[in-house]
Amino acid sequence: MSVTVLLEVLSKPGSIDELKQTLKAILPDTRGYDGCISVQVVLNQDDPLNLILNETWRSRAHYEKYFAWRAETGGLEALGNMLSAPPSIRYFDHQDI
Repeated sequence: MSVTVLLEVLSKPGSIDELKQTLKAILPDTRGYDGCISVQVVLNQDDPLNLILNETWRSRAHYEKYFAWRAETGGLEALGNMLSAPPSIRYFDHQDI
């Protein structure tokens, strides 16, 4: 069963454009990573420094493997330099309701 991952980030003031450009550059690799079904990026209308990546993965294990790869390749550190706080990552199971 697939899992929805919400990755929420808050950009440092003055870094939102750089953050968006970085995401635009790296998300093709994310979308092509084993287990990734989809990734959508949304911007908070009330806080233009707040982005949420709404991701669907085949499993949490697939996402965790991907996240470890991003950490190993330095991608997380690069993103972290543009953030004012650590990202929030939440995992959700789909419900048949």
